[in-house]
Amino acid sequence: MSDRLMATIKRTTAETDVSVSLQLSPGSIEIATGIGFFDHMLTELAFHAGWSLQISCTGDLEIDDHHTVEDVGIALGMAFSKIVPSAQGLARFGYSYAPMDEALARAVLDISNRSYCVFSGTFSMPSIGLLSTCNIAHFFQSFAANARCTLHLDILRGENDHHKAEALFKAVALAFRAALAPSPVLGSTKGEARIDSELT
Repeated sequence: MSDRLMATIKRTTAETDVSVSLQLSPGSIEIATGIGFFDHMLTELAFHAGWSLQISCTGDLEIDDHHTVEDVGIALGMAFSKIVPSAQGLARFGYSYAPMDEALARAVLDISNRSYCVFSGTFSMPSIGLLSTCNIAHFFQSFAANARCTLHLDILRGENDHHKAEALFKAVALAFRAALAPSPVLGSTKGEARIDSELT
């Protein structure tokens, strides 16, 4: 896996028009989803992970933010899985704690080709800016499903919702830094899966 590879995903539905370009090395970060706080969190994710990331999304925000957040997660996960189809040659596992003032979050990651996301945490307000707090977990669920990785996310403490969300995104970013580090160890004792199929 080369950090110079770039994946570009364009995904259009009746609800959203999303474009994502991802490179797993530092570079430009340009995020425009129409949801200011979501843009802020995605910028934190890319910056602390050491990624170059461009995202643009035109979504049905006149309804709510759900489709935009979900579809950005899907497209970003698809871009990641194109660059990292397996964990071979990588550390594969990563974890991190990140504080933000009184808030503390933990992220544990396995680039496993098994899509799963466990989220534990609460927010006191229904939204932070224009981002519904219930959609923060949904973003990571959508991302993990399409990135084909396992994420365990915990907001361990905090009082300010902005701080809790920011600590979480930073923890995820730092976990990816660890998991994507080069490693001579093979990704799994199972080896690479071989799948034979036939359609008649």
